[in-house]
Amino acid sequence: MIIVKKNILSFDNMSFECAVGKNGITNNKAEGDGCTPAGEYSIIQIYYRQDKVVLPSIRIPSIAISKNFGWCDDVNSDYYNKIITFPFKHRAEILYRNDNIYDILCVIDYNQNPVVKNKGSAIFLHIAKPNYAGTEGCIALNEPDLIRLLTEINIKTNIQIIG
Repeated sequence: MIIVKKNILSFDNMSFECAVGKNGITNNKAEGDGCTPAGEYSIIQIYYRQDKVVLPSIRIPSIAISKNFGWCDDVNSDYYNKIITFPFKHRAEILYRNDNIYDILCVIDYNQNPVVKNKGSAIFLHIAKPNYAGTEGCIALNEPDLIRLLTEINIKTNIQIIG
């Protein structure tokens, strides 16, 4: 079990500094609130920039990010909280970014089954910005720590976010 509490992510005997939502961790997540949702989830998919990152041997399904990949965060779309491809008529985050934060992006199984509109979307474990600046609701580690964690976990490893 991965444990996230405040700005520390722990797994087995490892602990890493991490970033969480710029407005903290909440039990009542809403779209755009800048909070990370408390609870227990799984990591269901990894997306990565094949042109920038070589993933080690991992045990979670992974897909290379294409230039037209996005993640819908528009509550007016039937694709809310799902991967999409551009062009797309609704609002969506671009996954193929110029910065490095989505070079490795792990999809956390938050608000996935079923998807509830306005309950929050695009909750990922990804690469941290410099100085571990707060996220829009994700969890972020530095790249070496994220890669190390990914070599240790599998599809059955849960992540518990404690507010």
